[in-house]
Amino acid sequence: MEAFGEILRIFGDSIRDYVWEHVDCHRKLEEDLNEFRSEFQVLKRRKIDVKSRIQAEVHSGQLVKQEVRGWLNDVRKVEKDKQDIEERARRVPYLKRASLDKLVREKVDVVKRTKERGIFNEGLVIERAPAHGNIIPTDNLVGEISTKQEIWGYLIGDEVGMIGVCGIGGVGKTTIMKNLHNDLQRETRFQKVIWVTVSHPLNVFELQKKIASAMGKRLREDEEVMMRAAALMEIMRRVRYVVILDDVWDTFSLNDVGIPDPNAQNGCKVVITSRSIEVCSYLCCKIVEVQPLSQEESLKLFLNTVGDGVLQVPGLEDILKLIVKECAGLPLAIVVIAGSMRGVDNVNVWRNALIELRDRVKSVKDSNDEIFKRLRFSFDRLDRLEVKNCFLYCSFFREDYVFSRRELIECWIDEGLIDGLPSREAAYNRGHAIIDRLEKNFLLEKSGRLSGTVGGFEFPTVGVKMHDVVRDMAIISIGPEFGYMIKAGMNMVELPDEHGWVKDPKKLSLMANNISKVPFSLSPKWSTLSTLILSSNPNLSKISESFFEEMLALKVLDLSSTTVETLPNSISKLKNLSTLRLQLCKKLKYLPSLANLKGLKKLDLHKAGIEVVPQGMGMLIGLEYLDLLFCPNLKEIPTGILPNLSDLKYLAVCCLRETTILRNFEEVARLKKLEILECQFDDIKDFNYFVNKFKDFQSATAYSLVVGTSKDMIRWSEHELVIIDCEIGEECVVLPDNLEDLRIIRGKNMRSILNKTALLEKANELRTCRIWHSEEIECVVELDSSSSLMCCPVLDELELLDLWKLPRLCELVRAEGVATPLHIFSNLKRLYIEECSGMRKLLPLELLQALQNLEKITVWGCNQMEEIIASLDSDASSSDKFTFTFPKLRELCLWKLPKLKSICSAKGVMVCNSIESIAISGCLELKRIPVQLPQLDNGQPSSPPHLREIGIGKESKEWWESVEWDHPNAKNLLQPFLKYSKYPWYYRG
Repeated sequence: MEAFGEILRIFGDSIRDYVWEHVDCHRKLEEDLNEFRSEFQVLKRRKIDVKSRIQAEVHSGQLVKQEVRGWLNDVRKVEKDKQDIEERARRVPYLKRASLDKLVREKVDVVKRTKERGIFNEGLVIERAPAHGNIIPTDNLVGEISTKQEIWGYLIGDEVGMIGVCGIGGVGKTTIMKNLHNDLQRETRFQKVIWVTVSHPLNVFELQKKIASAMGKRLREDEEVMMRAAALMEIMRRVRYVVILDDVWDTFSLNDVGIPDPNAQNGCKVVITSRSIEVCSYLCCKIVEVQPLSQEESLKLFLNTVGDGVLQVPGLEDILKLIVKECAGLPLAIVVIAGSMRGVDNVNVWRNALIELRDRVKSVKDSNDEIFKRLRFSFDRLDRLEVKNCFLYCSFFREDYVFSRRELIECWIDEGLIDGLPSREAAYNRGHAIIDRLEKNFLLEKSGRLSGTVGGFEFPTVGVKMHDVVRDMAIISIGPEFGYMIKAGMNMVELPDEHGWVKDPKKLSLMANNISKVPFSLSPKWSTLSTLILSSNPNLSKISESFFEEMLALKVLDLSSTTVETLPNSISKLKNLSTLRLQLCKKLKYLPSLANLKGLKKLDLHKAGIEVVPQGMGMLIGLEYLDLLFCPNLKEIPTGILPNLSDLKYLAVCCLRETTILRNFEEVARLKKLEILECQFDDIKDFNYFVNKFKDFQSATAYSLVVGTSKDMIRWSEHELVIIDCEIGEECVVLPDNLEDLRIIRGKNMRSILNKTALLEKANELRTCRIWHSEEIECVVELDSSSSLMCCPVLDELELLDLWKLPRLCELVRAEGVATPLHIFSNLKRLYIEECSGMRKLLPLELLQALQNLEKITVWGCNQMEEIIASLDSDASSSDKFTFTFPKLRELCLWKLPKLKSICSAKGVMVCNSIESIAISGCLELKRIPVQLPQLDNGQPSSPPHLREIGIGKESKEWWESVEWDHPNAKNLLQPFLKYSKYPWYYRG
């Protein structure tokens, strides 16, 4: 019995201990939950404080630190954890509270650590790198050096706040200021340098918008101009700025715009360029007059443009000097006329050109005529009417409009200016040749960069524009002779009256105005009109029913980017209409029947608001161009319409489930004349089905395919694919054989882009690969013994690899149990690695033998990067030097790499005699630059033959003094190339 009693006692004690243990767990869990909730509330308040500080501190030119962004992401994870814990606490069984309490204790520690990290005593923001295009492309100065130096003195001095740069059109005002703008980018005294080309006539609302945009801000569209001015004033007071207002024609008040008065106290500057001294005087500017070039300077500029070789032609020098004299020292006239004579070596042709030019400039009455007559000479020398008409069409756009080559060529095709060619590819080739011709003659100029957006990211492209004086010459001096009437960007609110028309107008451009309605009564002048452009009139919502009744000659009608809701039935009478552009008419719901428009070749409804396909579209058997892309209200293209459009060469449609515009993929395959296809798909599955089912589309001249959530599409190359916000890891992507450009943005469930599944195995023509903002990418290439990529040529052909914001990326190639194939990346020319925080070593030694074609290397913002070329473990013990040769490397940019210790091993030497630019900043741990300098015959080093500059950050001056080169005289030798800059010259492209 005693034994039994002892057993009962032990059993009772165990039960009691078990109960008390769980009672204690229950009590402990409640205590820990309360502590977790309390700490969480403190963290939440800190998050609110941090967000408030961000809102107060961030202004133009600054970005929130990655450290702060990471902390906010961690706080969001804690918030999710709290929701999960609270839910589990409500449902947890009594006996499982101990395990939950353990989790709560872990999360309490997490909250405390997160809270401690959220103090940020060193601030929340950093200076923003400039947007693409901050450095403005411009010509070198000839002869204006003293004028530039005078303006520079006023910019860096304290005495002058307002500077007015005056002179006649074409004298070089804008070129001088573009050069100064670029010089100011390298100065630290100003936080923001803003360039704005001012519209003519002046539109204060648009000017405010441009300045705010340059400051990285947006003003309210629904506010009065004076309220916007007050808001802009508050924004601009926060920074020391230079505002350059180019080509100002009208007087205005800085206060009315919202620009604080520049003075010695705020250290700010405002510069305007103008053809009018009166405008500069009204604004109380210190006036700097830009004078024409001297004869010597003019001759130098002329020869720089036409080529020194012309001086070798016997008997030509005297004639050439006389032609230069007729240019009157105007740089624009000099380069345009010299451009038109480039390649001419016949003295008789030069002598005749002199006679023509002298005839042109006789009886000059004013400064406009002075430049126009000289520019007209270059226009007259264009050998074909086709090229002349293409040039004149460029003036249809508003002043300083930057158009892409594709946009311009499309307009030329619509107008029939490029006609009679067998395909759109041939038309594009002809269009590019004409643009090149106009650029070489300086009648068009490169604009720098445009920006399109896909998936929330900007994609830069190069554009072209007309110089404002060249445009004025086209509109005033030539256009009326051809029956062209151009009133684009004039702030017009209604159509011109009777006195504003040219006689029997053939083409009328009223784009980019504020016209709100069109007249009910028509002028008989409309009967000769073949082109009517009313695009970009945002207030144009109604068109009278009778408006088109007299326009029987109309061929091109452009109403894009207006707010029209319906088109009148009279449009059905336009039997000669060949082009109807309605893109971005988001309020357009209804189109009348198009059945009678038998001559229609182009129908562009890109991003229009239509809900159904226009009636009669299936009868447009001559239609060659159809764009129905991104029409959010359009549910479908009824079956049977597309096959009727058998002449289609260009088709842009969406293949989506919610707005399933195209239900039958088979109908696309039946379009045998299709040359260009632009298409969007919901997901990888639909895309794969399309590629597998209809490989015929690959015979198209070009295609641009988007898979995912994008609401925009721009074309960079002839065969491209963009994948956005898609699950990629488990879904093998079937790629077209002739794919050239692949972009993956926010790819999900994707550890590598090239792996055992041979994702790109058939993409044998791939040239460009961009992977952006994908959280799970660990490497670009993943190989093992079973990889079919070992012999795949896809990586041999790749020329550009762009990796951006891939936090888990740690290596380019991961080879498990196999040697890295020697051919990988053998054609790679440009390598960009940005904000890849997991990378420590960029290039393994195994890759170097293949990377002989590299021209650009950019590594930016990788805060864990330690080595560019990985060292071997045996490096330290070896006494032999390693030589790494990059025979084609032109640009090396290493920016904001705080842990970078070496570019290559201590014994390593880089041979890159083709180097042109080196940019290094924010790499304070880097002790040595291992670039080998060429040697002279006497054994002394010389600078690399093509080197233009070595750019380092302002904060890196002391670093430059301490950094080592392999030769003791290297630093003195390279000092002339040294430039201090906030930002590198690099841009992604």
